[in-house]
Amino acid sequence: MPETLRPTLADQVYDQLLMKILEEEYTVNSRLPAEEVLAQSFGVSRPIVRAALSRLRDDGIVQSRRGSGSYVLRRPDRQLIGFVPLESVSDVQRCYEFRIDVEGAAAAWAARRRDSDDLAAMDHAYQVMEQAYKENAMGVEADQMLHLAVARASKNPFFAAVLESLGEQIAQGVKLSRSLTLLDIPGRQELVLAEHRAVLDAIRLKQPEVAEATMRHHITAAKDRMFVGTREM
Repeated sequence: MPETLRPTLADQVYDQLLMKILEEEYTVNSRLPAEEVLAQSFGVSRPIVRAALSRLRDDGIVQSRRGSGSYVLRRPDRQLIGFVPLESVSDVQRCYEFRIDVEGAAAAWAARRRDSDDLAAMDHAYQVMEQAYKENAMGVEADQMLHLAVARASKNPFFAAVLESLGEQIAQGVKLSRSLTLLDIPGRQELVLAEHRAVLDAIRLKQPEVAEATMRHHITAAKDRMFVGTREM
């Protein structure tokens, strides 16, 4: 594995804390041990623990309460680790974070530059994905086809090249998000389709700001859907 892809110490602590939350060693609403205690437990420095906690906050798993420490906000569904090894969760999350910025920009440029062929390609990919959803199929290839069509509509080959180079990692994230969607209520499928429609509508109407915002919203929501589960009431 290339050095740049090796999990950092913060990634490892993040994974271990997430597992303890999944296993309900730390239950919803409970306070996590102090940073110093966690650092000693994991054999790392306090800055490493802080970095891991920061990411858990970003993912909506824990929250900080001023002067009181960190508390478990929600427990992800255990199905999460049934579809992807726990040690891969960090990489999937970081890939989504990267996509939010890259694909948001690609959608904005697509809204400025798309032509009739681009619209046809996006509509075709959407129809394939919609059919896959109706059949309760994974639809991973259709999803990637649609996102690539948007990137190509930007008329900037670097956007498509980046998505193609990350094809395997993106597919893993889409498969995970889609697997969890199939376990959820039917309305969640329609919500995902509506997010894609909103992006395509903005591109069709040549609204770059809206296209960027809707694409960023969609990928952020897909990232968040990885962590469905028990939430603090």
